[in-house]
Amino acid sequence: MATDATELDRLFKVIAARKGSDPASSYTAKLLAGGVALPARKLGEEAIETVIAATTGDARAVVAESADLLYHWLVLLAAMGVEPASVYAELQAREGRSGIEEKASRAVKP
Repeated sequence: MATDATELDRLFKVIAARKGSDPASSYTAKLLAGGVALPARKLGEEAIETVIAATTGDARAVVAESADLLYHWLVLLAAMGVEPASVYAELQAREGRSGIEEKASRAVKP
């Protein structure tokens, strides 16, 4: 059982390999054929489903919905040509910084 990001990296490779495949033969290919908008919409739907599962206190559903959420997040990255390593690097760059400090650094200055 994977307990780190290697599972995400393996899944991303599978997703990226489905780009350009027949949408009738693969759900991933169908999502990717929808450009950025379709996987973005599906990511939003999965985020809402994850929130609903959390607010009902259903830990098992949170696990299942989180897996769906991460899958659709990876499809969105692939649709945009963004590697997960870019996100990992961003997280690493933020490590050790207060969340409040980091958020303030992104605020639009007048």
